[in-house]
Amino acid sequence: MRLKKLLKTWRYPSILLFSIGISSVGSWVYFIALNLIVLNLTGSALAVSGLYIIRALSTLFTNIWSGSLIDRLNKKYLMIALDISQSVFIVSLPFFFSLGWIYGMVFIITIASSMYHSTSITYITKLIPINQRKRFNSLRSLLDSGAFLTGPAIAGMMFTLGSPNMAIYINAGALLLSALITMRMPNVESTVKLEKSIETTRISFKVLKEDWKLVIRFSRQYVYIMAVYLLFSMMIVMMTATDSLEAAFATKVLSLTEGEYGVLVSIAGAGVLVGSLLNAIIVEKIPTSWLIGMGSIITAGGYVLLSASHTFFIAAVGFFVLSFATAFANTGFYTFYQNNIPVDVMGRIVSLYGFIEAFLIIIFTVIFGISAELISIRFVVVSGACIMLLVSIALFICNVQPSKAKLYTHSPEFKDSL
Repeated sequence: MRLKKLLKTWRYPSILLFSIGISSVGSWVYFIALNLIVLNLTGSALAVSGLYIIRALSTLFTNIWSGSLIDRLNKKYLMIALDISQSVFIVSLPFFFSLGWIYGMVFIITIASSMYHSTSITYITKLIPINQRKRFNSLRSLLDSGAFLTGPAIAGMMFTLGSPNMAIYINAGALLLSALITMRMPNVESTVKLEKSIETTRISFKVLKEDWKLVIRFSRQYVYIMAVYLLFSMMIVMMTATDSLEAAFATKVLSLTEGEYGVLVSIAGAGVLVGSLLNAIIVEKIPTSWLIGMGSIITAGGYVLLSASHTFFIAAVGFFVLSFATAFANTGFYTFYQNNIPVDVMGRIVSLYGFIEAFLIIIFTVIFGISAELISIRFVVVSGACIMLLVSIALFICNVQPSKAKLYTHSPEFKDSL
């Protein structure tokens, strides 16, 4: 009887996790293959770097308006449409032989991908009951770590057996499969409310302006919630900016060979997998506040250890620690904001704050890159790790305040004025 109830309770979450897993693996295969296609076409490492810039610019462009659209459309059907759109555009990539056209297609694909990410967050929050979210997020983290390991391996196998184009087609197929799976998922929308929203509102600059005001209003009314959100986003910004110097730090500062750096990356992958597995096993026994706070501090500690390393062994320990702890921090953070941001405006809030995060990532990555050239790589990496540690300590202090404990176990009552 208990098993029957468990299977019924986890039926749709399991299907959704399967769909997310397929999409995650496909994304790794696609982007690795795309890097090789551009490199083979141009022979330029700079052209490959351009892919990362295009993706960042596309995310910036999308997040400023997509939340307004997401909150007003049916999440299930939007996810299906975005999966199919990505599949169609990805299939067409190998037929373009101009770098400009490829960049343009990547820009459009990233729009769909960014929208899918924000839409899926809202859909998951509506579908998964509050008492299941922490477990679901831990399993999702485990799937993401599996994709991090298996995606590049599958891509490598495809390159051996065929070509980068084959890997591209496999990802397009994975997205179509994801769309088919999503079709079997329940519709979580309030039909009357959704129809009223679509009929009475058209997306215009005036509507976007009102939505931005709504996000600002929410942020002012719930300062603590958004402070935690911003502090964690700052962690992501510093991690990304520091990671941009990772290869240069390993090869130029630590004087490691490319092979030894490859081993370090593999150790990081093992850390992610071990951390995700342990997280999935013990997640219900750890308070959400400690998942975010301690997970962030240990992650930052791993970066500090890496930045202070002078030998391969210490660097390897740093890589393992920082990747191990990330699963815990991410699970806690996802659970926190799913429980504390109103689902009806979640698309707008997550998208607009995602815009801020993406903008800061670009700014700090450029600053770190220039500083590494003008000063030194080690100085920049050490500085980034120390800033990260300070941010994580501030986040931990916010997380463990006794007066805010309820926000980590129950959803608050939101004001109707929103």
